[in-house]
Order: sequence, then C-alpha cells, then structure tokens
Amino acid sequence: MPRKKVSQETLESPRGVASFDEAKAWVATRNIDDVECIVPDQSGVARGKLMPASKFFEGRVMNMPESIFYQTISGDYPKLDGLAGLDPADGDLLFRPDFATLCIVPWEEEPTAQVIHDAYHSDGRVVELAPRQVLRRVIKLFENRGWKPVVAPEVEFYLVRPNTDPDYPLEPPIGRSGRPETGRKSFSISAVNEFDPLFDDIYDYSEAQGLEIDTLIHEEGAAQMEINLRHGDPLELADQVFLFKRTIREAALKHNTYATFMAKPIAQEPGSAMHIHQSIVDAKTGRNIFSDADGEPTTEFFSFIAGLQEYLPAAMCMLAPYVNSYRRLARYTAAPINIQWGHDNRTVGLRIPRSKPDARRVENRVPSSDANPYLAIAASLACGWLGIQKGLTPSDPIKGSARDLPYDLPRGLLEAVAAFQECEPMREVFGETFVSVYSALKQEEFETFMRVISPWEREYLLLNV
Repeated sequence: MPRKKVSQETLESPRGVASFDEAKAWVATRNIDDVECIVPDQSGVARGKLMPASKFFEGRVMNMPESIFYQTISGDYPKLDGLAGLDPADGDLLFRPDFATLCIVPWEEEPTAQVIHDAYHSDGRVVELAPRQVLRRVIKLFENRGWKPVVAPEVEFYLVRPNTDPDYPLEPPIGRSGRPETGRKSFSISAVNEFDPLFDDIYDYSEAQGLEIDTLIHEEGAAQMEINLRHGDPLELADQVFLFKRTIREAALKHNTYATFMAKPIAQEPGSAMHIHQSIVDAKTGRNIFSDADGEPTTEFFSFIAGLQEYLPAAMCMLAPYVNSYRRLARYTAAPINIQWGHDNRTVGLRIPRSKPDARRVENRVPSSDANPYLAIAASLACGWLGIQKGLTPSDPIKGSARDLPYDLPRGLLEAVAAFQECEPMREVFGETFVSVYSALKQEEFETFMRVISPWEREYLLLNV
C-alpha cells in the first residue's frame, strides 16, 4: 500500500507531526543525525536515551526500568517493597514517542531532534505513575463532563553567576554594563537589556522548537525574570514548560550564566513561582463555563475556587515539592501564605484577574517554579474539579491585603506529604499507587536533606550551645 504523501506544511512545521511516516520525512528534510528520546520523571527531569536517527526509525521500542519514576532529585530511591502496582523486579517499561512533541534541539552542534515519550507496561497498559499520564488522568475527568480545561502558566527564574561550590551563596550575574544587578527592578526594560544576547537566544531557541512565549519581563528579584506562555491545552502547556526550562538553562550556559528554577535560590531575594491561570470551556461550544449568558460568574466558577481552597493544602507537595520550596512562602512577600481569593488581588493565593466574561479565569499563585509542570497543573485542576463535583462554596473574597491573615498552607515538606497521604479525595483522583510512591519519594528526599548540616547551624550552634 503506497504511503500517503507528506504535506509541505507538515515538513516545514517547527513542532509536531501526526504519524511515524511524517516524523521520518520531517527528520530527513532536516538531515537529523540523532534523536533524543526523552521522558519527564517525577521531578520534571528529562530522562531517556540518545540514538542515531536511522536506529530510531527502525521501529525499536525504547526500554527503561520502572524505577525512573521513583528516583529522587538526588538520585536515590525510597524503599517500596511490597507496594501494590509496582514490579518488585524493577522490570523494563516500554516507551513510545508522542510525535506531536517532535522538534529540533537548537543548541546542539550536530542536527538533533527531540521527542517526548509515553510509558507503557509490556501488556499495553499505560503507566499511571508517569507524570504525563497523571495529568491526562485529570484532564479525562473534565472530558467526561464534556469540558476542556484551559491553562496558561507563568514561570519565574533567576539568572546567577556560575556556582561550582554549593557551600557558597548564589550571586547575580554580570550584565553588559559590567556590574551585577542590585536593588529591586520590577518590570525594568533596562534590566532586561543587560542580558539581551541571552534573551535573543532564548527566543531563537524557542521559535526553532515551536514554543510560544507570550511575554518576558523582569520580576522583583535581582536578575529574576518571568516568562508567560499563551493559554491552551494543559498537556501541551506542561510539555512547553518542561521544554522551556531546559531551553532557558541551555541558553544561559552558552553565556556563562546559570538559570535556576529553585523556589528560593537567594536568601534575601523573593522566591520564584509558577502561577497557573485556569478556566474551563464547553468542548462542543467553546463557551467558558465560568460565565453565564449574561456574562455573570457561574456556580461552577465559585465551586472551582472553593475546591482550590479546600484541597490545595492536601495537594501542596505537588505544588511545592522540595524543602527549599517552603522558604518561598514567607509573610510580607509576593508569595501567598493562604488560600483566600480576591478580585485582582496579589496578596491572596487565588487571584481573579480583570477580564471579559469569556476570559474569566482563576490564577493559582501557590505553585513554585521548581514544581514538575505536569504534576502542578494536574494538582491544581484536580482541586478545582473536586470543588465542582462536590458543589462547594468559597469563602467571601478578600478586599485589601491578606498578608496579615494566618497561614493556610503547610509550612514544610513533611507536613505537606502527610496531608497528601491523609486526603481520601486525592487518592481517588490520583490513585493509590501514585500517592504512595510520590509520598515515599518526597520523604526520602527529606531524609537526604537532613544529612546536610547548614551554615545556620554552624553559625549559631557551633560555639553557643
């Protein structure tokens, strides 16, 4: 049977094709030598294999052990013996490419492509632990109601001088003026201009991969930046954040600079967030279900807010996944300490931006930039969905500052993990295996952290106790 001719539009597209044959033609057109077969793990780290393009199109299935989905950020593994749903022999999983994510790797010297893969068991079942599948599971809840969730992430990060000794604090990099940035320069164009060549590379790399940046701005901290992405499908946007992080780090390295998505990388500077704007549209009509025919907010809108208020504390370990994440959530800073809501209010955890009725949305300001985008988006949408399902009612909106209100969120990782484990609705949404594995992984990371003696301990305890 003759193969269908691949259109010129497909061949020229910077990102994504529909089939194996289209991918093969797309790669051949660009004289690609190698293909990076990548898989996001629980930390949002790209795992996978690099193979010659010729081998990739021989139809071989990529194999990796199941344990890549319960490896900690430090490379350790929690004890999961006897946990239902896991292979005690740590056998191979099968990984198949999602050709909708195919794009080039613009920073490589040799022509290289990359494609995100999905994980399957040998019997064809999807791997429920895989972060992309976790997000798909939540999206399916909305689809079952005839709805499509829509998200728009905003990701903050710092540029810092290269730091090869972890005992030394991070410092702002040297810009084109020859001086490091000092003071607060929110929204400063001149501060962004200090790193124009680096940002030019970020834009060029992004365009080459078909990644859509809406805006780039300077945030509050010294050399702290924010990239806003256009709204769209949650899985596509999570893929873009996953690839953007990698892109920004690579562009920074080219200019002898580090880009970091740590939630709180510099003690006296603000933390970095990943704000998530969320709405829901009717799959058939495209109507935003947060607004009625008269443009007024709907019951679903208020219940979505109420679900976030009710369940965000229990989902916190997916939104703030490391010990460092909780250093960001400090009173009298730009980061929220509560789950209150308000109209155009940046002192609360849930902000309702000013918008026309068809763009009515909820901005979740709680997640930190170190979060795995697949899991953070899944957790945020799941909380809102539970609110709608249970018909919850939110508190009254906050007018004025909420910074003096009590903490509503967990203050540390172990507290957050305990809340996650104890929340039955979280187990129903994400499944027993994921909740157990993810909780064990975070507990193991905490134990690793506890083996490190901090400068604070040496400063105040060494000669005083």
